Amino acid sequence: MDTFAIIAEIVAALLTLSGVSYGLIALVAVRGFEREGRALKPSGFAPGVSVLKPVKGVDARLYTGLESHCRQEYAGEMELVFGVSSLEDEAVAQVARLKVEFPQVTIRLVECPSRLGANGKVSNLAQMLPHARFEHVLVNDADIAVAPKYLEHVMGVFAKKNVGLVTAPYLGVAQGGVWSRLEALGIATDFMAGVLTARKLEGGIKFGLGSTLATTKTALAAIGGFDALVDQLADDYEMGVRMVRAGFSVELAHEVVATTVPKYSLRGFCEHQLRWSRSTRDSRRAGYAGLGVTYMLPWALLTVLASGGALWSISLLSVALLVRVAVALNVGVGLLRDGQVLRDLWLLPLRDCFALFFWAWSYASDVVVWRGEKFRLKHGMLTRI
Repeated sequence: MDTFAIIAEIVAALLTLSGVSYGLIALVAVRGFEREGRALKPSGFAPGVSVLKPVKGVDARLYTGLESHCRQEYAGEMELVFGVSSLEDEAVAQVARLKVEFPQVTIRLVECPSRLGANGKVSNLAQMLPHARFEHVLVNDADIAVAPKYLEHVMGVFAKKNVGLVTAPYLGVAQGGVWSRLEALGIATDFMAGVLTARKLEGGIKFGLGSTLATTKTALAAIGGFDALVDQLADDYEMGVRMVRAGFSVELAHEVVATTVPKYSLRGFCEHQLRWSRSTRDSRRAGYAGLGVTYMLPWALLTVLASGGALWSISLLSVALLVRVAVALNVGVGLLRDGQVLRDLWLLPLRDCFALFFWAWSYASDVVVWRGEKFRLKHGMLTRI
């Protein structure tokens, strides 16, 4: 065996062992989060809250998500404020339908005609905020579906002192096709595992997730409001970072929500994964560089190839597979209650190989494609190309 082959074998084995170590930390992190959830008692804190939902267009699950917000079992006052860039948007009819079917819920529609920055969603939020009646505001994506106790569990976290932002774990509901299923599998078994591991290692969560961003007008003002985020790609992440810098805490609620993963073409899948990867790389450069070692299955497979199928490398692959499946089941099934994980578990090696590929490819350029437009990403800021 030549020197290069030996070096490749050693490096691949070390990377596999690093990935296995990460997986074990992730298991500890998820178990700790679950124990915290079981020990929680209702705080009884139920402030008035304005739920801000920017909407654009209609998809198959949009109304299901909107409807779930109208079925809240919440002791406090709430209102739903929808924002559209134009009153000609197809989503306007869905809001009108909600008003008819749920007359007991305060529902308002706000037109947001100005484009304040590259991030259209945040641009709309900046124009919607003045219409919010309450001090507490909650933002989530248009397609997010929630359980009846969602507001109770999320807003109850504000009973703690100095909370600036509450965010929530989520799962992705695949809409069909292998690319949609791969992305949903990644959310449930890799992304959320990474969130919980970061929370464990960093002594708390220091960023936000777009699935839920609950805050107050006071905290928002302290970080410059939504106006300060209109050119940010990862506005949810950046909001959490700025809250921590301003002296507030960020909390991860023990409440899982669901988002829709559309049916992608291969090109759409690649564009979305690259945007996600480059956004994370740009936001957490040091942590993202280390992310490459977490993909234990691809590294274990490379170890087997580099060693020529040596028995010890096959044993290492078996250990990596055991740990990876354990993480997938504990996070995806145990915590998130995502039944898709069991259906698609066999896709896990393929999904992780794609993830490692996109991790490496993300360093090749700063260009991202978002809603059909190309942008250059630098220090979190988007510049249209």
